[in-house]
Amino acid sequence: MFGITHFEFFVVAVFLLNVTPGPDTAYIVGRSVAQGRGAGLMSALGISAGCCVHSLACAFGLTALLAASATAFTVIKFVGAIYLIYLGVRLIFAKPAADQAVGEARAAGAPKSLRQLFLQGFWTNVLNPKVVLFFVSFFPQFVTTSSDHKALAFLTLGVVFVMMSMVWNSFVAWIAGSVTRRFSGKPLVKKWLDRGVGSAFVGLGLKLATASR
Repeated sequence: MFGITHFEFFVVAVFLLNVTPGPDTAYIVGRSVAQGRGAGLMSALGISAGCCVHSLACAFGLTALLAASATAFTVIKFVGAIYLIYLGVRLIFAKPAADQAVGEARAAGAPKSLRQLFLQGFWTNVLNPKVVLFFVSFFPQFVTTSSDHKALAFLTLGVVFVMMSMVWNSFVAWIAGSVTRRFSGKPLVKKWLDRGVGSAFVGLGLKLATASR
């Protein structure tokens, strides 16, 4: 269909890629541990939305253009790295709040908080140049060069990729979020969890900044 070839191998490859821990998984686990299952699920949704952007870009040639441009790659690389480091530093130096204050803040600003979590997950994925290179190098292997519907083929593969990723990432968020419930009401433990997660984000940002093409 649309020139897609070896679809069954594509599905297996996507499954293996999803269950292999990477930056997206680390980010979702971090958010789930720091803020609970809901935060992890919204982060997973944001990351999936980012994958949708990459799928569209791959389908219409933008991803290939970025992968071929050293300047574009460098710009995206450093913007993404700075953003991850910023998120990490915020977690490391976050001040612990009383349980009542946290509950009131969540009740008053839940929509905004969920929106922020979604956008952070979205930009973390969109600004990762490794994801750009993954899409442009992985997807073409499953589309015949003679296909007259390459854009539709890439979009179809993108939908499958996003759906499988969302299912797995939601599972990861659900499991990791149970840690928050276990340590709820223990501000000292929560404080060090935040610092650990923040340090992981900073590490991911530094790794992204030193990524080579």
